[in-house]
Order: sequence, then structure tokens, then C-alpha cells
Amino acid sequence: MPEIQLGAHTLRSHGAQVARFHMHDWFILFLLVAIDISLNVIEPFHRFVGQDMMTELKYPLKDNTVPIWAVPIIAVILPLTVILVFYFIRHNVYDLHHALLGLLFSVLITGVLTDAIKDAVGRPRPDFYWRCFPDGKPFFHNVTGNVQCTGSKSVIKEGHKSFPSGHTSWSFSGLGFLAWYLSGKIKVFDRRGHVAKLCLVFFPLLLAALVGVSRVDDYWHHWQDVFAGGLLVAQHVGLTVASFCYLQFFPPPYDIDGWAPHAYLDMVAESQSANHASTNHGIHLAEQESEFENV
Repeated sequence: MPEIQLGAHTLRSHGAQVARFHMHDWFILFLLVAIDISLNVIEPFHRFVGQDMMTELKYPLKDNTVPIWAVPIIAVILPLTVILVFYFIRHNVYDLHHALLGLLFSVLITGVLTDAIKDAVGRPRPDFYWRCFPDGKPFFHNVTGNVQCTGSKSVIKEGHKSFPSGHTSWSFSGLGFLAWYLSGKIKVFDRRGHVAKLCLVFFPLLLAALVGVSRVDDYWHHWQDVFAGGLLVAQHVGLTVASFCYLQFFPPPYDIDGWAPHAYLDMVAESQSANHASTNHGIHLAEQESEFENV
């Protein structure tokens, strides 16, 4: 296990060096942001909606219990706050940089996958009737029987994005990464049997699950979207991506070095090897000098 060097690698001393080394990763992050924005701009698939199908789409149009602006706070700002707390404790820029990179990759990859599926599926939300006919007067095509909406285009567009739940997937990706991060930092799997540590790790997952439940309560998603779809697709996408992104930068939490990122452990190991080689070289030169003097 490499020696812990607290305060030896701060944001000021090594921050620019670490960021430059991962410049291509940051470029990919900005590319993912652009892709996700474009997926929200394009028009989703408009699925056929007949008059008899409107029975399940007449739920009231409500505001969000968890607003859209609150999702980045839950999925990004909250985990980032915990990451910053550990940085101020250890002053390890490698941990800060790789945790931030892993968190952003987790959220953005999940966002791209979720929004791509939303646009491709185009399932109407439970409140689609009132989005389509805000005056309550339905209108259907006299030949195809397809719905002919009279409401606002932006409201109707959002009404075709029921599956899967974006709130749920974003929450599980960010808070799932936080659960992994806490597992490594507080050494949940140290074989000492502290259940309190396990409860602390499960708390972010519980918060993400409650966000998913709120989507059903607000009638913005069918219960199948969140439970049969969201918690089987959005949750699995979010948690799977969070797991891959965490293990890309950190050892598993049950590893003896699970508290630090791979890059930091490799750097410390290389530094120790260089010091060991320098010491051996000095000893070898001293021996040669002594032999020369004897001759």
C-alpha cells in the first residue's frame, strides 16, 4: 500500500499538470454536453395516439415536485460537495480531479442515453390529453384517427418524452457515483461489520429512488416508466454507467487502496521506485569509490 502523502499534491501545485494530462477527457465531456443539448432540441418521435387511447392519458397537468433545475443540484452539486469536503481533508488533487471527471462522465453519458431513448420511443405522458387539448376539446384526424393537437408546441413536444424517466436516470447516475465514492472513502467493506457505514452509502440511492417516485405522483410518467421502465432501465443505466465511470478512475471499494484513485497510487508507486533506485545507485557508487581508494 503506497504511503499516504497528505498535502503533497494540492490543486495549486499539481492541478494544471493533472488537467493537461486529461485534456482529451475534458474534450469528450464538452462533446457529450453538445450531443445532449442537440437531443433536447430535436423533435421526438410522435407515436400514434387514437381516441380510445386517451383514456389513460387524461391525468391532470401538474407542476414538478422535483423541478428540472433541482436535478443538477441533486445529481451533480450534492456529490461534488462531498468530493470537495474530502479534498479539503486530504488535499489530494488526484482524488478531486478524477472524482469530478468520473461524476461528470457518469451524469452526461447517462443523460445522452436517456434522451436518445426518449426521442426514439416517443411515448406520451399520462397528462398528454391536457397538453394536447388545453381547452378540453379533443380533435382527431377524420381518416387516420390520429390525434390533432391544438396546444403549445413546446408543451406537446415535452409530452412525447415519457419513457424513460430522465429525473430518475440522472439522479441514479450522480447519486450512484456518490455511493461508490463514499464506499471507498469510509471503507465500507473493511470486514469489520459496521452497518452504519452501509446505511450511509444507501442514503444517496434512497434519495434517487424518491425522485423516481415523485415522477409518478406528478403524473409526468406512467408507473411502468419508472418502476417497470425507469427503475429497470433508467436506474440500471444510471447505476451501470456510474459503476463503470467510478471503476475507471478508482479501485473497487473493497480494495485495500480503495480510498485513492489509480493515478495517485501509480504516481506514489513510481515515486517510491525512483527513490529506491536512487538510493541503490548511491550505495553502489560509494562501494566503487571505496574499492578505488583501497586499490
